[in-house]
This record gives sequence, C-alpha cells and structure tokens, in this order.
Amino acid sequence: MSLTFQTADGPVYALSDIDLQVKHGEFVSLIGPSGCGKTTLLRIVADLEQPTAGRVEVNGVSARQARLDRAYGYVFQAPALYPWRNIERNVTLPLEIIGMAREERRERARKYLELVNLGGFEKKFPWQLSGGMQQRASIARALCFEPELLLMDEPFGALDEIVRDHLNEQLLSLWAKTGKTVVFVTHSIPEAVFLSTRIVVMSPRPGRIIDVIDTNFPRDRTLDIRETPEFLKVAHRVREGLRAGHSYDD
Repeated sequence: MSLTFQTADGPVYALSDIDLQVKHGEFVSLIGPSGCGKTTLLRIVADLEQPTAGRVEVNGVSARQARLDRAYGYVFQAPALYPWRNIERNVTLPLEIIGMAREERRERARKYLELVNLGGFEKKFPWQLSGGMQQRASIARALCFEPELLLMDEPFGALDEIVRDHLNEQLLSLWAKTGKTVVFVTHSIPEAVFLSTRIVVMSPRPGRIIDVIDTNFPRDRTLDIRETPEFLKVAHRVREGLRAGHSYDD
C-alpha cells in the first residue's frame, strides 16, 4: 500500500510499499521519526485517509466497511473531551450518536470507566481531571462501543515521564483484560518495547517498513523489565533500525 498527496508544490510521497499484517489480539507499535507517516498509516486503517495504491483490510473487510461497522475505536493524541459535558457524558457521546438507550449508555460508561480506574469520576468535568485521567477517559470512550480493534495515536506523548510510565502499565493491564487488538503510534523506544508484541520500525518520508521486531515478553510484565538484557537487546535493535533509516537527519 502507498499514499501520495498531491499539493501545489508537487506530489508528496507519504507512504511507500507498506506490507503489514496484524493478528487478532496483538499489540503492534509503529515507531519512526516525525513525518514518516505513522499517523497517516493509522488514519488509513481507520478510513480517514485513502491510499493511492494497494488496499487495506480490517477484519476481512475494507477499511470503509470496518468504519461503518464500528469495528475500531480511535484514541487521539489529545483527549478531545468536551468541557461542557461531564466525564460520563463524554464517554457515552458515541453511544448517544448511534441512538443507544440512556440506561445502557450509563451502564457502558460505568463499566469502562471502572476498567480504566476512573470509577467515581463520572460526574466530574474534564477540567477537574489531570491530563493522564483525561486520556484514560478518552480510552474509555473509544472502548465503550466494544470494538475489536483499538487505534492509538501517541496518546501519552504530551504527558510527563512518571505519568506516562503509570499509564503504560495500566494500558498493558487493560489490553490483557480485554484481549483487544491494538495498533499504537509512538516516538518512544522504551514505550514501544515495553508495550508491544511486535514493533514496526519505519523510515523517514516516504514511510517504509525497515524492520518488524517480535518482543516475546510475558503479558504480566512490569516496568522492571526495562532493566533486563532481553529488553535492552530489543531496544538496541529498534535504535539500529532507526539509524539505518537515517532518522536523525534533518
């Protein structure tokens, strides 16, 4: 699959010859330099962009049909919560749009807010929550209509390292409990290695896949694993892949 944008200054080659399969229940991270097309690739899977060559299938159907079937939830870089709606009503907004009954909406909100450790915060407003709590609320919103696939576009990139580490552990726990398939965009090598079953290393624009790395870590891992030789070996391979793609060039 490839994507070229046509602009007034000529074509921009965003993605080139992307060939990737993600298995059910995997946690796959996309990592690469800024502008390499990670978010664009995620948006193509979500049918928010269309490729100019090749095709994409999600759960055996086209990306468009998967979107219409509500087969995925999307977590953006910013929480994107409406300040005038409390947390429960932010989480239930997609369910409200599709016409789900009020009581069922509330039950779903309670279930998924509990799952992201925000039980009891239903009536709070976004400005009353920390940045990390707001992002957890956005994850609950993405899960509330129970999609099979969760697409996450660098959701913790704006948070400090301590909060990010905590949310990484919570996300792993959530993934283990739900069994969702996750495709996750990040710029952080430690985050990619810690979270993933596979890491997809991408080159600068036009984005190509340089390497696909299996991690084989236990699902119940903790942050302590980052000090192990196995973890450091995988992180080194990711770093070498990025260097091979000249990711540090301007």
